[in-house]
Amino acid sequence: MKITNNLPKRYLTPYIQEDLKEKMVFLSGPRQVGKTTLALNLLGGSENHPAYFNWDFLEDQQLLLNFQFPPNQKLLVFDEIHKYKRWRNWLKGLYDKTKTQRAYLVTGSARLDLYRRGGDALTGRYHFFRLHPFSLLELDKEAHVDAVESLFQFGGFPEPLFSQSQKKLRRWHQERFNQVLRDDLRDLERVEEVTLVGQLAERLPALVGSPLSINALREDLQVSHPTVQNWLIILERLFVLFRIPPFGAPKIRAVKKENKAYLWDWSLVEEKGPRFENMVASHLLKYCNFMEDVEGFPMELRYIRDTDKREVDFVVLKQKKPLFAVECHINQTTINPSLFYYCQRLKIPRFYQVHLGVKDYEHATFPIRVLPFAKFVKELPYTIV
Repeated sequence: MKITNNLPKRYLTPYIQEDLKEKMVFLSGPRQVGKTTLALNLLGGSENHPAYFNWDFLEDQQLLLNFQFPPNQKLLVFDEIHKYKRWRNWLKGLYDKTKTQRAYLVTGSARLDLYRRGGDALTGRYHFFRLHPFSLLELDKEAHVDAVESLFQFGGFPEPLFSQSQKKLRRWHQERFNQVLRDDLRDLERVEEVTLVGQLAERLPALVGSPLSINALREDLQVSHPTVQNWLIILERLFVLFRIPPFGAPKIRAVKKENKAYLWDWSLVEEKGPRFENMVASHLLKYCNFMEDVEGFPMELRYIRDTDKREVDFVVLKQKKPLFAVECHINQTTINPSLFYYCQRLKIPRFYQVHLGVKDYEHATFPIRVLPFAKFVKELPYTIV
């Protein structure tokens, strides 16, 4: 499978189109993940389409605030409007007055997700989606080996993935990092120490896959424990990282507090083992978010670790019940002994050990399957990861 610049239709497109018939749709996700492209494709036009409004463009701001919209447009797209301080009340009034006349798609960064969690004026008026980077089966339904390798090398963001160039990937890393800190951090969050937040973000790739020590970060940055916690929350809001908590099952002496951190852009992780683990984590998070946003099931992504340091990388929960657990080994190796241990103590129906090789087999007496990553993603109910 050859990666080309012909961008496939994104996996959320049909679900957004359907939900726009009922309510507004909020589309959130990392910078440069493809939100604007998806929205413009729904309009059937370019960034110059009259129904597309970008709050960062002064002329569009004036048109929006004066309620001057193009005639005969059944869908309007508002991009980055969350940067307007009063956007929620403005949008509520507009929607309540005109919801039978046209549909509204609102795109932007993590602020949309933040406002979703709190009590706000828009409650009950919108459906919410999180757009993820490209994953294996969204990129290539046949899961060819070269598609796996491309994702592993270049990550899932469209620009570096489809360029297939290490030089462009390096330049894209620098440009996106500066944009997130310069534009998003300063526009959306009240943070004075932007440089220190940048230093924290630069440390994260080396910490992927390990329990995150807030105290160690506090000492490195010479700031308080609450300050580091707040900065990590901000970086989560800006879709720089996501954290997963431990699974506190009653029959094991599980660790309670230490989260593990992963990056939305796994191509930043230099070591191959942690990068593979991050790629798997991103696919599983995409699966969980899809099940929540589209199907309405409460989902959780966690990891298993006890006080004796026996660990399994991930466990996926649906409605608080474990569905399956996943261990990541980049090479074809023997089964991690922790899988046998937890098979006997936890009510998890299925354990997987995924790798980048070709071996595929089941254990004779334990519910453990060792298989290539490409085959594993096909095991999930929805072929979006």
